[in-house]
Amino acid sequence: MKAIAFSAPGGPEVLEVMDLPDPELGEGQVLIRVQATAVSPVDLGIRARKRSEHPTVVGMDAAGVIEAIDENADTDLKVGDRVMAFILPCRAHGGYAQRVAVSVNSVARMPEGATFAEAATLPMNGLTARLALDTLNLPKGSTLAVTGAAGVMGGYAVQLAKADGLTVIADASEEDDDLVESLGADIVKLRGEGFADAVREKFPNGVDGIIDAAAQTDEVVPAAKDGAKIITIRGAEGERDRGVTLYPISVADYDQQRPKMEQLRQLVEDGDLTLRVADVLPMDQAPEAHRRMEAGGVRGRIVIELGDLVDARS
Repeated sequence: MKAIAFSAPGGPEVLEVMDLPDPELGEGQVLIRVQATAVSPVDLGIRARKRSEHPTVVGMDAAGVIEAIDENADTDLKVGDRVMAFILPCRAHGGYAQRVAVSVNSVARMPEGATFAEAATLPMNGLTARLALDTLNLPKGSTLAVTGAAGVMGGYAVQLAKADGLTVIADASEEDDDLVESLGADIVKLRGEGFADAVREKFPNGVDGIIDAAAQTDEVVPAAKDGAKIITIRGAEGERDRGVTLYPISVADYDQQRPKMEQLRQLVEDGDLTLRVADVLPMDQAPEAHRRMEAGGVRGRIVIELGDLVDARS
């Protein structure tokens, strides 16, 4: 198979298309012929740092068609099903490959009507947003602040929170104001140092919880209610003033949580969750995909196309 891989860490230029052995089908796994994979910030970090004796293939998301299923796998999936998969970067091969073998519990059918590129943007970021909300465990009617709401994970957090019955105040730059409003945020305020003050103007006691997808920890702590929890995605943790606690999460905790992926699929089909593709690039332009991600300002996910199947909508 062909895969996008690197032999030594470095900048985007280390990525190249290589011929690598097809993965072997393991116990309880499915083999997926990958058509599309989404580029995430995690991919960039691994590419920049990881050293290995063997070529490294990154990618936490994949969408494609099932080619084979282990005979002992307990699943209702079938060969030929169009599926999306969540792949941990510690596995042998990530999503930047024409074939991946993953547990049946890390795979769900693609949302009806979605293209391969669209479906590839959902698993990792959708599961991260779901984990953030599940960790907060706020009752219906609670108030939630979301930073980085124009990004994919932050946008999913806004939409999932609304589906959960929460009141959402989200940040946005001036150019992203309409986008964040379209995602369903009840209140949209300018991001940055003034965000916490803006939150307190609307909710004098502070909000019940915060998802800090933009890593603006110091700026958002004052917006939290006494004793509230702030979800962080880059490792910040510990108790701050007034009993406010920073609580880091890792999407690895939702590995092999197929019911969570099926819930995300259903929300897409119901129109409550929006799949956002910024651009689709061929395999040989993977370095350019990484350069654009590193430059920032991408709204939606850049997707790399790996397959040759006709991508008609379901």
